[in-house]
Parts: sequence; C-alpha cells; structure tokens
Amino acid sequence: MTHSLEQIEQKLSLLHNGSQMDTFHLYHGIELSYLILKSDKITLPHDAMCHILEINYCKAGRMGWKMNNGNTVYLGPGNYSLHTMDVCAHSVMTLPNGYYEGLTLFINLDVLSKDPPELLADTGITGEFLVRKFCKSGILPSFAGNAQTESIFSGFYEQPESFRSPYRKLKALELLLYLGKCNFTVNEHLADYQADQVEIIRNIHEQLTRHVDQHFTIESLAKQYLINPTTLKTVFKAVYGNSIAAHTREHRMEQAAKLLLETNDSISRIAQAVGYGNQSKFTAAFKEYFQVLPTEYRKHHHQA
Repeated sequence: MTHSLEQIEQKLSLLHNGSQMDTFHLYHGIELSYLILKSDKITLPHDAMCHILEINYCKAGRMGWKMNNGNTVYLGPGNYSLHTMDVCAHSVMTLPNGYYEGLTLFINLDVLSKDPPELLADTGITGEFLVRKFCKSGILPSFAGNAQTESIFSGFYEQPESFRSPYRKLKALELLLYLGKCNFTVNEHLADYQADQVEIIRNIHEQLTRHVDQHFTIESLAKQYLINPTTLKTVFKAVYGNSIAAHTREHRMEQAAKLLLETNDSISRIAQAVGYGNQSKFTAAFKEYFQVLPTEYRKHHHQA
C-alpha cells in the first residue's frame, strides 16, 4: 500500500499547482494522508485495489466523485465517504471551487481481519464486516457529517506537535468504532446527481461567472436550460456549496477586488461592472464581504 500511495503523492507533486499529500503510518495496514488539492479536475490513476478501503473526509472546499452508474456525489465541509480503491482507480475528481482540503484513511482490509489493532480485536470490526456494511456493488456511500463525526475528524487536526501521532492513532480507531456501531439512515446519505444535471449546472455557473454585470433569475435560467427551478437550486447548492445568489455575490466581490487592484477605474464604474447600479449598495456589499471599504481596500493593497 505504501508504494501505491507514494505513486499518488508523486503524481500530485508533478502538477506544480500547490497540491500536496502528506502520509503517515498509523498501524499495520492503516495509513493516513492529508490532502490539499488545487485544480478544477484531478485524475490520479492507480491500481484497482479492492482490498484497500478509503475513508475520505472534507475539511474545506468541495470535491465530486463520478460513480460507476455515471452519477456524481459531492463532498462539502464535514462530509465523508467510503469506498474500496477499485472503485476510484480511473475516476476523475472534480473541484467545483478549485480547492479541496481533507484527509484520507487507507485501510488494508485483509490486514485488518488478520492482524487488527489490539483495541479492535474483539469488536467484530474486520475487513469483511466493513465490506458487507458499506461496499455494496455500484454504491459509493457518502454521508453528511454530524456533531459526533466532526468531533472525531477535527481531532486529526490542530494538535500540539508532540500529541499529533497519538491523536491520529486514537482518532483512527474511534472512527472505525463509530462506523462499526452506527446504523445509518437514508437521510444521512448524501444525494447523488445525474451527469446531465451536473453538466447543466456547470453551464449555468459559467454563464453567471462570465456575466457578473448581469442579473439572472432562477426562473429565467430554468427556462433557458429546460430544468425544474427546484432541481436547479438543489443541484447548484450540492455542486458549489451555497445558493446561486450567495455564490454569484462571492464572484462579484472577488471580481470587484481584482478591478480595484488592476485598474484605475472609479468605484462607480467598478460597481456597474459587477452588477451594481447603485454605488452605495455596492460599497455596503463590499464592506460586508471584505470588512473594509473599496477605497480602503485599494489604498491598503497599493501601499503593500
């Protein structure tokens, strides 16, 4: 398993975009990787290892996995998923917002059955047990996080240096115990979305971000792209992590900040360029987003 993870780390380093993967040995057959990915799409082909289980946790950003049936599941902050590494051997990971940060536990299911960590020895949590419970054919089990899972996953982060290794080992076992004891309901599973729906949403997103000076209603977009308005809102939030209005506002503010630094345009002209006919409303929105007035933002960054 270590050799396969080293290959993935090497492929990430060759991207030269700030993506990185740091791996730590926890137990015989269990390793932990911290991931930072920066791209729109990433492909990390590897051997189809049905005996290796991945448990993925999203700390920040978003990531989408396309499943064998063509549908896509998106992980947002706090969400987690499980699958064996034959499922993702040639998969394409999409990062709708261009960034993902999280961790992955790699568990050799054969080793877990034959030589488990001592604390798991009498729990019945074996490789076969995890496969039966989570790895049904064609299914990528993905779950919304809750207070208990967040308590577990947050323990992998922000520990004093001398405590990091024991906390990683402790939290890995706590996670396996949690997965072993819990009965998951349908409501806890993340929804998956059809490929054609996701493609429509990406096209809508491109239109919105290319034309931040214009305003589009849900109804007009739904009519233009022949999609149900409720479906549009639901899938957009699943893919990009927030509502159309909130997401568009973010792009407008980021574009405004760019114009403030790269041009000498007046505040009024920049406001119009990002869809605000009223300069006062733009100034208020900018201050709410950046906690500083546009004029102060420009002055501060030019001085720096």
